[in-house]
Amino acid sequence: MSSSTPSANSGKAFNKALLFRIYALALPYKGKLVIAIVLTLSMAFLGPLRPYLIQYTLDNEVMKGDMEGLVRMIVLIFLLLLLQSLFQVWSTILTNFLGQRVIRDLRNKVYRYLTSLKLPFYDKTPVGTLVTRTVSDIETIADVFSEGLVNIMGDLLQIVFILGFMFYSDWKLTLVSLSVLPILIYAGYLFKEAVRKSFTEVRNEVARLNTFVQEHIQGMQIVQLFNKQQVEYGKFETINASHRNANIKSVFYYSVFFPVVEVVAAVSTALIVWYGARGVLADTTTVGMLVSFIMFINLFFRPIRQLADRFNTLQMGMVASERIFKLIDDSTQLETSGTYAPEAIKGTVVFENCWFAYNDNQWVLKDISVTVEKGNSLAIIGATGSGKSSMIQLLGRLYDWQKGNILIDGIPIRDYEIHALRRHIAVVLQDVFLFSGSVMDNIKLYHTNVTDEQVIAVSKQLGAHAFIEKLPNGYNQQVLERGASLSVGQRQLISFVRAMVTNPAILILDEATSSVDNETEKVVQQAIQTMMQNRTSIVIAHRLSTIEHATEIVVMQQGSIIERGTHQRLLEVDGVYKKLHQVQFAKSQ
Repeated sequence: MSSSTPSANSGKAFNKALLFRIYALALPYKGKLVIAIVLTLSMAFLGPLRPYLIQYTLDNEVMKGDMEGLVRMIVLIFLLLLLQSLFQVWSTILTNFLGQRVIRDLRNKVYRYLTSLKLPFYDKTPVGTLVTRTVSDIETIADVFSEGLVNIMGDLLQIVFILGFMFYSDWKLTLVSLSVLPILIYAGYLFKEAVRKSFTEVRNEVARLNTFVQEHIQGMQIVQLFNKQQVEYGKFETINASHRNANIKSVFYYSVFFPVVEVVAAVSTALIVWYGARGVLADTTTVGMLVSFIMFINLFFRPIRQLADRFNTLQMGMVASERIFKLIDDSTQLETSGTYAPEAIKGTVVFENCWFAYNDNQWVLKDISVTVEKGNSLAIIGATGSGKSSMIQLLGRLYDWQKGNILIDGIPIRDYEIHALRRHIAVVLQDVFLFSGSVMDNIKLYHTNVTDEQVIAVSKQLGAHAFIEKLPNGYNQQVLERGASLSVGQRQLISFVRAMVTNPAILILDEATSSVDNETEKVVQQAIQTMMQNRTSIVIAHRLSTIEHATEIVVMQQGSIIERGTHQRLLEVDGVYKKLHQVQFAKSQ
């Protein structure tokens, strides 16, 4: 998925299906939508009515010297103006209400969709692109309601009413005043086409900018360690300049179009004064009519100026909505799930002739067959890239394998309801991710069935309670993003507690003690041995001392199992495991 390649239909402001889909988002609030439409259409009639009443007042009450009638008309005009203002206030409130409610609902829907996507999607899609879709693109859709189609309909209807009043009053004067309209129509067409392209370009550049900033803030440590600040700044300057140029191009089109509208409006007013004054002198046109036509022509060009703005708002909303709908309509990226959802499992795990590749035919796992009985432990060792972590990612259904099968308690894990499957598996990774929030929140991960007492009990078992208790606010201590305020070892201990507190049937440790110092490791190892009792465990480790008591150890190389057996049996074989053990033993000595 690329943010820089818009579809062929991108930016079509009157794609009926897309517009219908956008406004369908407001169906839960259809009562308010109907009221907003009625108010907008009412204002379209009340606006042109005022010049007509002023014309009537001048030609009748004023010319006849009827002061009583003049007061009545002034009061009527004032009441209509007040009513129009009230309609404007409520229309603005309702349309903005609709916009905010719709983007709230849509943002919830998009975020829920993102949490349901397969992990390979995130391997291929820049984070900044998804941030743009979830935040700024959705924000743009709110403007479709506050400044979009409903208001465009109101502006167009107001133009129709204005023309109706003008032709009813004097069709010749109307034709004279509108003789410059072809120039405006042509200018508007050029403006529409130019702005459509520029807004598409602006949205693309926003996505590029977000992607770059997100990626480089996350990788700032690497940028600084390798002294790449100036190089990366140069790249940022280039992307930022492209973003600036796209916006300047859009501003340029606006700066040309609006003066053109003003000039055309001035010319039209001049024609009215020239032709209307001759009519007044010839007694074929009244003074009231001349004044009303000047007011009509000002009212006529005002919605035209607004139409340009609103049309472009609609364009931006269409571009943004098309991208969002394209994202959430792709059901092929969603995680697949079975229906089997047991409350408890025994925990017997079987890999059955399993083949897996991240990319077609580039096999990461080749014909893997291994069984871990309930309560037993499997240790996996091997060089980087041998496929160790891929095995546990398949067990959690983060990726899907191509050939073979994986079973838990004799049932293929594809038949399990995916949330139920993961509820029975706990994973501790080498790279611990902590969210912004308290230590307690990070351990519970908002599991409502886990109590504070359970968290403290498990923390004591794993040796984490001592350091947590010493924090300024204990378990309520707020950790920074990714746990930056804690040491690597402290984050690792918290991840152990997080895994154990839900009492999982299957425990997976992926290099879980690699970042813990030797003193802390002794405490953790004792706790791990206790927690692994009567629990199926799969351990990936470089330190062979941590897996000596595993029920079975498998040695992997280039996606295949090349050795398997107990610690003692593998030491009796002159193989890879024995050589690794001798090297690590020599280093420890």
